[in-house]
Amino acid sequence: MFDSVKSNVSFSEMENGILAFWRDHAVFAQSLALREGAEQYVFYDGPPFATGLPHYGHLLAGTIKDVVPRYQTMRGKYVPRTFGWDCHGLPVENEMEKELGISSKHEIEEYGVDRFNEACRGIVLRYTKEWEDIVERIGRWVDFDNGYRTMDASYMESIWWVFKQLWDKDLIYEGHKILPYCPRCATPLSNFEANQGYADVQDPSVTLRFQSCDEPDLYFLAWTTTPWTLPSNLALAVNAEVDYVVVADGPNRYVLAAGRLDTYYRDEAPEIVARLKGSDLVGKRYCPLFPYFSALADDGAFRIVAADFVSTENGTGIVHMAPGFGEDDSVVCRAEGIPMVCPLDSECCFTEDVPDYAGRAAKDADRDIIRRLKSEGKLIHQSTCQHSYPHCWRCEAPLIYRAVSTWFVRVERIKDLLLSANREIRWVPEHLRDGRFGKWLENAHDWAVSRNRYWGCPLPIWRSEDGSEAVCLGSVAELEELTGQKVDDIHKHLVDKLVIPSSTGKGELRRVPEVLDCWFESGSMPYAQHHYPFENKELVEQHFPADFIAEGLDQTRGWFYTLVVLGAALFEKPPFRNVVVNGLILAEDGRKMSKRLKNYPDPMEIMNAYGADALRLCLLGSPVVRAEDLKFSEKAVREVMRTVILPLWNAYSFFVTYARVDGWRPAGADAAPPVEPSHVLDRWILSRLEATVAEVRDSMDAYDLQRGAVRFTGFIEELTNWYIRRSRRRFWKSQNDADKEEAYATLHFVLVTFAKLAAPFIPFVTESIFRNLRTDAMPESVHLCDFPDCDGALRDEELDSRMANITTAVSLGRFLRTQANLRVRQPLRSVVLVSSRADIRADFEAMQDVVAEELNVKAVLVQADEEALVDLSAKANFKRLGPRLGKKMRFAAAAIQELSAADIRALREGQTVALLLEDGEEIEVEEGDVVVHREEREGLTVANDGDVTVALETVLDDELISEGWAREVVSRLQNMRKEAGLEVTDRISVVYDLPAAAAASVVTYSEYICNETLAVTLEPGDCGAVEPADINGVPCRFVVAKSAGVAHV
Repeated sequence: MFDSVKSNVSFSEMENGILAFWRDHAVFAQSLALREGAEQYVFYDGPPFATGLPHYGHLLAGTIKDVVPRYQTMRGKYVPRTFGWDCHGLPVENEMEKELGISSKHEIEEYGVDRFNEACRGIVLRYTKEWEDIVERIGRWVDFDNGYRTMDASYMESIWWVFKQLWDKDLIYEGHKILPYCPRCATPLSNFEANQGYADVQDPSVTLRFQSCDEPDLYFLAWTTTPWTLPSNLALAVNAEVDYVVVADGPNRYVLAAGRLDTYYRDEAPEIVARLKGSDLVGKRYCPLFPYFSALADDGAFRIVAADFVSTENGTGIVHMAPGFGEDDSVVCRAEGIPMVCPLDSECCFTEDVPDYAGRAAKDADRDIIRRLKSEGKLIHQSTCQHSYPHCWRCEAPLIYRAVSTWFVRVERIKDLLLSANREIRWVPEHLRDGRFGKWLENAHDWAVSRNRYWGCPLPIWRSEDGSEAVCLGSVAELEELTGQKVDDIHKHLVDKLVIPSSTGKGELRRVPEVLDCWFESGSMPYAQHHYPFENKELVEQHFPADFIAEGLDQTRGWFYTLVVLGAALFEKPPFRNVVVNGLILAEDGRKMSKRLKNYPDPMEIMNAYGADALRLCLLGSPVVRAEDLKFSEKAVREVMRTVILPLWNAYSFFVTYARVDGWRPAGADAAPPVEPSHVLDRWILSRLEATVAEVRDSMDAYDLQRGAVRFTGFIEELTNWYIRRSRRRFWKSQNDADKEEAYATLHFVLVTFAKLAAPFIPFVTESIFRNLRTDAMPESVHLCDFPDCDGALRDEELDSRMANITTAVSLGRFLRTQANLRVRQPLRSVVLVSSRADIRADFEAMQDVVAEELNVKAVLVQADEEALVDLSAKANFKRLGPRLGKKMRFAAAAIQELSAADIRALREGQTVALLLEDGEEIEVEEGDVVVHREEREGLTVANDGDVTVALETVLDDELISEGWAREVVSRLQNMRKEAGLEVTDRISVVYDLPAAAAASVVTYSEYICNETLAVTLEPGDCGAVEPADINGVPCRFVVAKSAGVAHV
């Protein structure tokens, strides 16, 4: 016999019980062992940092990473999945700096790089326990015990191998380029890292005048938002094709773009003394603003050059050029032979090359630089502007674009390989392939992969002091052979001590000081997690690329990108076949979730209140799994609980309650539908089940998780609000006939199959249901079952269509009841169902009893048109007819108002109708030329949906009102039974204290009330101090007691 089921279940408690069952029975391990030897489905797990606690974004990505492997496992695939940890890089170093009270690289080196790195090692896995707890609580199955860590020696050795392969392909070089640079971390970053940290800031906006060397009264106006770069100005740029003007302003003349005159001379039009093209300005010399690099005039500096990127959208149309601090500036000046200067140290403080500001942070000098230029008469205009500016993705300091030496991967050389690999990937959503990600690849620059930091995988490059000799190592064995030393750990503070004798016999090679970008490390995980190629060579090569990965939209600039770069560079393949990209989870008010603002509920609190299943399905059924942002709200989780989880549980509880009463068990070893079921409701729900299975399978095979998840809501609605509600009496009735057996077998099969179907999405409640409904011959866990098949044997599309017509009619009828403020329990005299389609009318005729019971009406009438229900009238559609008829429109409007109901019906059937206008002209009109108005006949309320119209008779008489009272009394007594915790078979005695009209109704319908509520007695009497119930606005009292007697009829 099935175990009893609590209707007032605590889903949180239930889920914790399931977690204990999974642990005690090693169900995850069993699921892997069951499929071992089958086709492998390869999943790569992107590594998070364990220096912070998991948040909703991690739970979302983790749920996606769980539902797909669970599904593929149930489809018969072997899906190992191990967790990984990102252990190196700025996130860890920043955390350690905070703990040590350190704020600069200088202080780290004073503290000791070895001590600092070992301290970093000690905090890397600080929050792993919290991660494991919340990952388990959300229901995700993943192997933590055998996961990879990017700081492990085996992983780092594989990174060296990857780097060496690129070196051997001539894809690694050292260059001096303009890069985003973090002054706080004192290291260059890659362009995609800079793209991760944009924020709106207020910056100074200044316009300066640069004096012509040849004409002292002539000045060139240039604009900038980075005053700190002005001491390094070496050129001005114009667009050769743009129109410029020379304006007279007092004793001086100023040059600026003609299109920017209104911005600088708003009050009165200036005197224009000359017009010229930008090309006319090229080559003109000007005096330096500052004296620091004035000697470079002899090398071609301090002159006007042409540049295509100069526009007139802002500024003056003349751009200040500091080639050491801007990529465009650098490219143009290099082409013009203008030297580069970058008078900043590693922490972006001015060097002695700029003595007036030496030792000061560059951006901190803005104010003093502006003040000095103003005092010297070189400042024309000053204000502030708000714009989006890149910040460090870890420490949030504003970045500076500056010239710096670093190591690069030649991404631009292999761009075609990247684009080709991208075309082979299925992106969900699809638009990312050619949109956000594809365009990023098309514009990709060489990747700056080295960092001037400490806690990371060291670049495996040793070279001589003069740079004439260099070797790149691809393994620890090579390092040991070349140094003659045993090496167990290759972190920076250890390998920097190792020297390699020069192959020339003269001198030594020492390692270059940089470490690798941590994104290079995570991008190497397909190989490094298995210590490839030193171990598991066949395993990796046979199972590359991955079948599936999933992360957030920001990873199109991060992990997705580095995976594709390295996969294409190494093997000329995409590293993954399918990727699901999620969007950002925001607070309910649309702002970023913030611990400081406390603008979101704690995930654990949500799961404790509603269960992890509700949270999972809420996320999976939303657009956030298709790279769109989601404003998270507790209400949304509660709604999933209300519309899916709770109704599913109630359906399960209903089945078990009556199956226990009748001692019903499935006849066979497995859940099976009845053979050729005779009842239309059984055939229909089995057809709907198979349709749902097919749709969910198709959705999951296409990685459309949202479509799969939302399908459950519709099916649960069909199961609970139609099948079970329409079938209740089949389970209630006392005789155990073939119809009851068929109903039990159908509902058992539906619940077991649905548990298997929904198990990847809502693994807890489906496990609980399956565990109780399984036979001894079935697996002990739903997650050890195969995913349901859909061979079409149970589909009946004609029946689906017929039932859809009925449910449409019933929905319209319920809507009309609500509009007329009539409760469902109040009987009505009749309903009229109208359709011009004979097949729909036939469905109505065949299921009149169903409609009558659902809408609580005495009679159901079916007819082909609604002429008897409404008065039809028409007015002209002026927007459509006006342009066509012009002055004759008023005659046509008058004629349309005179159309008969038959004419209007002909128009709605697609025919044309001829109109005779007052002036004697005849025109033809069709349906779109008129606007039809429907006025309901008195006593009726009418609604329409497509081919179905429903008219409800809303007039009540005394008989209907009396019966409505009786039904309200039944409803109240049923609720009291439930509140008292009575079993469905318990008999009761009822005492009532009602107003006269209600009491008379109880007497009239006593047999009905007793039968429906299993009342042995139903008598008027004193109900004492019982709190009255409000029925139809009237206070009513009842006393219900369990009785051992036989029901009185």
